Amino acid sequence: MVDAYLGGNVYKKRIAVQGRGKSGGVRTLIALRIKDKAFFMYGFAKKQRDNINDKELKALKTMASESLGYSDNVLADLVKQGKFIEVEDDE
Repeated sequence: MVDAYLGGNVYKKRIAVQGRGKSGGVRTLIALRIKDKAFFMYGFAKKQRDNINDKELKALKTMASESLGYSDNVLADLVKQGKFIEVEDDE
């Protein structure tokens, strides 16, 4: 359910904003390893900018690689320190 794969486990997902639809909504960039981990990395309104540049994409790919490589213990510590926020699925 993503809109574009940007390489290096970085995906773009368009999210509609009520009353504006997808084209007037926001873009989110996530690090994702399917059926394993997902991290929100960056979001922006379509009206503020069209896309990210090559330098930003390179940095996001590095961040995705590092984040997806963290063990469960390291992630728990980062959440405890307030550096990461865990979002749980209530289903």
